[in-house]
Amino acid sequence: MKHTFLLTLLCAAGLAIPCAAQTAPPWSRGMNDPATEKGYFFNVADVDNVPDLHGNPCGAKLVLLIGGNQFFVLPQLVAAFEQEHPEQKGHIFYETLPPGILRKQMAAGNAITLGNLTIQVQPDVYEAGERVLRSMEAAGAVSGVVPYATNTLAIMVAKGNPKGIHSLGDLGRPGLRLSMPNPAWEGVANQIQTALRKAGGDALEKTVYATKVAMGESRLTEIHHRQTPMRILSGAADAGVTWASEVRFQQSIGNPIEGVAIPKGENATAIYAGGIVKGAPHAATAAQWLAFLRSPEAQRIYRQYGFGSYTEPTR
Repeated sequence: MKHTFLLTLLCAAGLAIPCAAQTAPPWSRGMNDPATEKGYFFNVADVDNVPDLHGNPCGAKLVLLIGGNQFFVLPQLVAAFEQEHPEQKGHIFYETLPPGILRKQMAAGNAITLGNLTIQVQPDVYEAGERVLRSMEAAGAVSGVVPYATNTLAIMVAKGNPKGIHSLGDLGRPGLRLSMPNPAWEGVANQIQTALRKAGGDALEKTVYATKVAMGESRLTEIHHRQTPMRILSGAADAGVTWASEVRFQQSIGNPIEGVAIPKGENATAIYAGGIVKGAPHAATAAQWLAFLRSPEAQRIYRQYGFGSYTEPTR
């Protein structure tokens, strides 16, 4: 029988949620937990680890739900924000799951269940693609939308590019094993599908996202596209399309990963934005966070990982 431990019980007992896994994913190592009082550390790789929930939601003064492809930027961003707002140190809780899953969480009463643990916490800020945020703003679900960064696509391969992949068209080759974002909850999949059609028409898009999936040569992500470098590093996949920033991050920590550039005419540019969630209990702090994202220090951190700075369009 499945036992669900509610967050309210954990808070009442004064217990902290365990920090991220030390070995899974291999670039987290438990260092991305902004909580100051971490309590007893318990972790078993690939069994009991929570790499996408960061900090202690009990008594949090700022709750951020952020698209998972920014997971490697948040530790520095949170630390820089805490330097500007020291009263928030140790009181920030954030999640880095795919935007679609985060919206499912919000739609389910702001609750999400991982194994036998249920967490229910009211978000202050939601961050995803600008198009989604503008749609939510029009529906009254968020307010004060702030665009803050951009990104482009790249093909991620193993160091040395052993399979000789040079273009999106090469992804349709028989026998080439791919790891691709799942369109069911990863917004980037829609942009990748558009890029594939630009490069090789409907036939290439169908080959990558239908034919090769049915054959088992193209594996879709179960969580988000941080699984792609994991699969490439383990030898389970030969390539996958990700954001260029993710290639830059893997290289920055010394993993044997390379990126194949996608021509501008076939590429896609994402604009990231954030908004204050309706009913946010810490709306003033949420507004401070959104303003911080446009600050010189935050923009420096984003550029460090290959993101571009957002420029307001001329009217």
